[in-house]
Amino acid sequence: MTICNCRSYSDPHGQTQRSRPGTLDLLILRTLALEPLHGWAIARRIQQLSREVLQVQQGSLYPALYRLERKKWIKGAWRESETGRQARFYSLTASGRGQLEREQQQWRRLSEAINCVVEEA
Repeated sequence: MTICNCRSYSDPHGQTQRSRPGTLDLLILRTLALEPLHGWAIARRIQQLSREVLQVQQGSLYPALYRLERKKWIKGAWRESETGRQARFYSLTASGRGQLEREQQQWRRLSEAINCVVEEA
């Protein structure tokens, strides 16, 4: 499954599927709650935590990072990466932590509602 933009992804059969708007933002915020990371590491961490199911493409990741930075939910700073190259590391701001909590609450409510319907069917 590849997240190719904020609203759709390709399922394992190559079919384009719709995802809830803001899902990528939630994944990024949650990942950065653990520690500051650079873009490639954020994408890799999401892939690892999803047990290799989710793959965030650069064409979706970087616009999302810039958007989150403009909203002041994350901040970026240049520093040396583990490979010795300069990379922009992103970290969660206090405002971002508040947004993450709101996003998680909304996700839980939506997930619970969907589970109720799916398990009844």
